[in-house]
Amino acid sequence: MLAMNKYRILGTAAFAIAASVVMTSCHDKRSTGWEYAPNMYEHIAYEGDQANPNFKNGQTAQVPPAGTTPVGFKRFDYPNTKDGYELAGTEVKNLLANTSKNIEDGKKLFTTFCSPCHGVTGQGDGLVVQHGYPAPPSYSKGQSSRGGAMKDLTDGKIYHTITYGVNSMGSYASQVSPEERWKIVMYVHQLQNL
Repeated sequence: MLAMNKYRILGTAAFAIAASVVMTSCHDKRSTGWEYAPNMYEHIAYEGDQANPNFKNGQTAQVPPAGTTPVGFKRFDYPNTKDGYELAGTEVKNLLANTSKNIEDGKKLFTTFCSPCHGVTGQGDGLVVQHGYPAPPSYSKGQSSRGGAMKDLTDGKIYHTITYGVNSMGSYASQVSPEERWKIVMYVHQLQNL
């Protein structure tokens, strides 16, 4: 008799659970059910592309104030012009320590990003040139398209060229961080002496 009551209780509980599952699942097909943390789903913040009455122009996404610098961004306030190039050549100096580690890092970066055109030794004989593209000038013997010998390029001129590019060479600012650019500059100075 005790065993029969146990089966009757378990059967009633199973039936009640099954009935409640059926009843709740048939309620509203679009309902996601209970929300554990509704603030995560129905937040009160405005999306970036929504209209926002809190600002005069009615936009949520605002332009940053003039002169602000994003976190982690390094400014290079020399324009992509001949005058900007010349000014960078006289004013901009490499602030990284001239250590063997930095030069070795610069060599690795140069090999990865620059040697396809400039060649491993900076003589303008990279793989791209071997496939018929115009050769860049040699760092030790060539003449710069902007005037002067390549061996006389200063820190600022090399950094400016890596940042903005020149002639067939595009900008490497998106591929190489400012610190990495300075390491490449150190290594290019080594190649200028070959």
